[in-house]
Amino acid sequence: APDVGRVRFVEADSIAQVLAAVDAGQIDLAILDGEAQPTGGMGLSRQLKNEIDNCPPIVIVVQRRDDRWLATWSQADAVLVHPLDPLTAAETVAQLLRGLTSPAVRA
Repeated sequence: APDVGRVRFVEADSIAQVLAAVDAGQIDLAILDGEAQPTGGMGLSRQLKNEIDNCPPIVIVVQRRDDRWLATWSQADAVLVHPLDPLTAAETVAQLLRGLTSPAVRA
């Protein structure tokens, strides 16, 4: 969506990397894998929402449509289901980014 500006992806392969990036204010929106092991994105989402002031919006990706209810526990702002539909995923991210008052990362 052109109105949200350029999107830059930051990959993290550990909880420590996610926490460091969010703590440093480098993340405007997090997309977390709800199926990741040993600590899944749902638990991490709940931790971030409860511990970070002005936590960025969080999208949880789940394997099964029936797992969407778990995202309410995780306090995620949105849920995407595998297999990801590129248009739905892009629109979900754009809607959440539009709701930000000031982005942490500027292009």
